[in-house]
Amino acid sequence: MAFHLDDGEAQSLTEINLVPLIDIMLVLMIIFLVTATVMNPAVPLNLPATGASSVPSEPAVVSVSINASGQYFWNDQPLSLAQLDEKMTQAAKLTPQPSVQLRADKSTDYDHVAQVIAGASQAGLANLAFVSDTRKN
Repeated sequence: MAFHLDDGEAQSLTEINLVPLIDIMLVLMIIFLVTATVMNPAVPLNLPATGASSVPSEPAVVSVSINASGQYFWNDQPLSLAQLDEKMTQAAKLTPQPSVQLRADKSTDYDHVAQVIAGASQAGLANLAFVSDTRKN
């Protein structure tokens, strides 16, 4: 497709101007986004009432901490290893089981951490997470 200009030179234009096409596409996209958010695709329903209770969506979170001297804490309450094992046994009986977050000081002996892991395993707690500091030193 060639166009001739009147200035005496035979110059051909072989490029397509895309600006109007882009403008039209942007307008169509805006119209589509506005109509898509205004229209509610949900089906209106009138649900029956029942006596069933809803299932909790997220389990509770329990924090088990071990300081540098090897002291154990259950949600910031200091306790002995035997008391911690008893708390984990009680927590394992809950439905749903709580998520246990283990926080240990970096200078804590591994033996203390291993005791907590073994106690959680014996109690039947399945969700054990290790918490660390994301800042680099």
